[in-house]
Amino acid sequence: MTTSNRTTGSSQPWFHQHGTELQRFGTVRLLPLGLPADTRRYACQRLNRLLADSQILHALYKKHHWLMRGATFYALHLMLDKHAGEQLELVDQLAERVQTLGGVAVGDPRHVAELTRIDRAPDGVEAVPAMLSRLLEAHETILIDARDAAVRVVEFGDDGTNDLLVSGVIRTGELQAWFLAEHLVDTPLVRIDNDGEPV
Repeated sequence: MTTSNRTTGSSQPWFHQHGTELQRFGTVRLLPLGLPADTRRYACQRLNRLLADSQILHALYKKHHWLMRGATFYALHLMLDKHAGEQLELVDQLAERVQTLGGVAVGDPRHVAELTRIDRAPDGVEAVPAMLSRLLEAHETILIDARDAAVRVVEFGDDGTNDLLVSGVIRTGELQAWFLAEHLVDTPLVRIDNDGEPV
């Protein structure tokens, strides 16, 4: 049944719907938030860049969670999945903040790939330390940008965005980076005495 055959009150879904773009990316709608349009536009631009990077970080966490290997597989497998879940929560909060400010949150993965500053990982499997280092580098990219954005949005009077960046993105990122970094400390799994025997 085509949409032209659909009658009023019919339960037949309208398939193949197409419409015009209602709001262009990079614009903000008029909302009674007590913040000027320029401030909201600037905040949305900074938030969308962090949103793109955070979506890539979440994807990297999931990829590395699946590809973990070695003696610490189980601990890292669980930790990376936990971190991925926390990043997914941040992705949602960042997107909702953009929408709250009247903007358009970046959501299409192809658009995310255009905006992110996080280097693309190889398609295959890397050594575990390389995967953990890649995650740490992504965190640092996000943390540097989030700190700068947090300071600048306060200058414009946008305390809500500042709160999300400091309480959410920065605090979560710092904690996750700490956990990752500790897994890169060269500590033997078993202590060996002078005779080469396990202690």
